[in-house]
Amino acid sequence: MPPNEPQWGKKNNEGPPDLDEILRKLQQKISSLLGFRPRTPGGSGGGNNMGNAVGGGVAFVLLLIVAVWLASGFYIVDEGRRGVVLRLGRHVETTMPGPRWHIPYPIETVEVVNVSQVRTVEVGYRGNPKNKQPAEALMLTDDENIVDVQFAVQYTLKSPDDYLFKNRNPDDNVLQAAETAIREVVGKSSMDFVLSKGRSEIAANVKKLMQDILDRYETGVNVTTVNLQSASAPEPVQPAFEDVVRAQQDRERFKNEGQAYANDVVPKAQGIRSRLTEEAQGYKQSVISTAQGDASRFRAILAEYERAPQVTRERMYLDTVQQILSATSKVIVDQKGGQSLLYLPLDRLIQQAAQSQGSTVTIDTTRATPDVTPAPQQEPLPTRRDSLRSRDREGGR
Repeated sequence: MPPNEPQWGKKNNEGPPDLDEILRKLQQKISSLLGFRPRTPGGSGGGNNMGNAVGGGVAFVLLLIVAVWLASGFYIVDEGRRGVVLRLGRHVETTMPGPRWHIPYPIETVEVVNVSQVRTVEVGYRGNPKNKQPAEALMLTDDENIVDVQFAVQYTLKSPDDYLFKNRNPDDNVLQAAETAIREVVGKSSMDFVLSKGRSEIAANVKKLMQDILDRYETGVNVTTVNLQSASAPEPVQPAFEDVVRAQQDRERFKNEGQAYANDVVPKAQGIRSRLTEEAQGYKQSVISTAQGDASRFRAILAEYERAPQVTRERMYLDTVQQILSATSKVIVDQKGGQSLLYLPLDRLIQQAAQSQGSTVTIDTTRATPDVTPAPQQEPLPTRRDSLRSRDREGGR
């Protein structure tokens, strides 16, 4: 037989079970649980059974109601939340996260507060910075200029008791404290400071001042962040203000360019100054040393001159002529001396002319200066012969 085939009707051709019979058996079981006794066929003891049944049923219902009422006192506090228990409207305790129980309503009630939720208050706009609130955004600075400031304040709860019971509208208090703080801070600052470099400092000052105000009113609020969305001039004067800003930017750019040029030129000038100073110092020492050497040499010559004036005079003359003529390529020949053998150092003259980049060698025989021509006896014999051969070759040419 298939497992899903009904079992009734297979024995003695029985039909399906009677529904009235099933309900009667269920009623009897419930009556036995409630203390009812089944009726006898003669009907004896019916009154007592009815009274017992009614009393037992009421007690059960009352117990069931009490159990449900007590069970309604269980509650669970999630992480990041706090449960504030009120007994007849008065604060009793603040419960931490986890399963908790309190006396059910109406004796005690529980209000669960989210202390980790980051709440936001907007000042000067709502939802979108383009949706401005001029009554909140326009502020007066210390230098009597009007600025348009929009910012948002984020805060959490540090004391749910104070947040619920010590202020009627704590969120509105945060908004009013934020507006008060920003107006005080902006009123003590200049327009340039608010619009340019002082935005972070203004946000920090507003946060500190807001926290002081909220703590004074015991709002149970902890200010976490103050975000300065925008700070600009009012729309009617916006073009003029943009021109001022561009001029300030150009001024800073020109200052930076000038500083860069100064950083490039000043070190070079300082280097040139140092070099010229060192050269002047070296020239000074050279001149002093030369002067001192000349003075010493003059004193030595003076001493010799006092001993032998004529000899010293001729010697000075010869030294001077030698010093002057040593740098020239001309040869001076003494024709009045009557020397038969003339020595000309042509090889040295040619070499000296080549070193002086093509300068010509000139032999001047018209001028005569005594005691200038080198003596032939002072040169060795091979050199004298070479000179004679050179002269003969030039004569043949």
